[in-house]
Amino acid sequence: MTEDLRVLIVDDDFHVARLHVAYVEEAPGFTALDPVGGGEAAARAVQTHRPDLVLIDVYLPDWNGLDILRGLDVDAFVLSAASDAESVRKAIRRGALAYLIKPFSADMLAERLRGYARYRRLLDTENALDQEAVERALRQLHPSDGGGRPRSVTERAVLEALTRSAQPSTAAEVAAAVGMSRATAQRYLSSLVEEGTVDVALRYGTTGRPEHQYAPRRPGGGSS
Repeated sequence: MTEDLRVLIVDDDFHVARLHVAYVEEAPGFTALDPVGGGEAAARAVQTHRPDLVLIDVYLPDWNGLDILRGLDVDAFVLSAASDAESVRKAIRRGALAYLIKPFSADMLAERLRGYARYRRLLDTENALDQEAVERALRQLHPSDGGGRPRSVTERAVLEALTRSAQPSTAAEVAAAVGMSRATAQRYLSSLVEEGTVDVALRYGTTGRPEHQYAPRRPGGGSS
């Protein structure tokens, strides 16, 4: 994806809505649409502007935000002071990808937005997904789980192939070393780049055509 992800904020408190607009605008790769203050306005805005993501409050003047959520048919986070377990369960049942209890920090929302962007990138493919690819995409929505999460056997094999190589490797070279298709190797490498475990650089081969080469990231930020 090359265009910014467009975010619609639904909150009847003007000052809170503008604050959340500022949070979104500070996140690379995201653009905030003009916020709206009610459920009916949210439904119209979704139909008109087709946002990628909606950030919706529970307490709205005309509708309960969780009732609106069920009919929007768009990715959504719930941002609300509603902290009861039933609201959280209902939000998840109705499709919320995240639930942030007000007040929350700009860093917390930024972290969730970064995870959502990774989730979208991993699912932005015309290829059929295997179960590991689905699990990897879903994990991006919960970035606090990312640091110590166990790796799949295939993911470990891709990393080991890169580590064994004395030079940066292409996706085709990794695929050959592990015994998988180039497209599958590319998906795993892209995921590892997103989480910061692997570095990628564009280099020109003897044919003059550029190719991506991958290498494990060393502590301190440099690649091997």
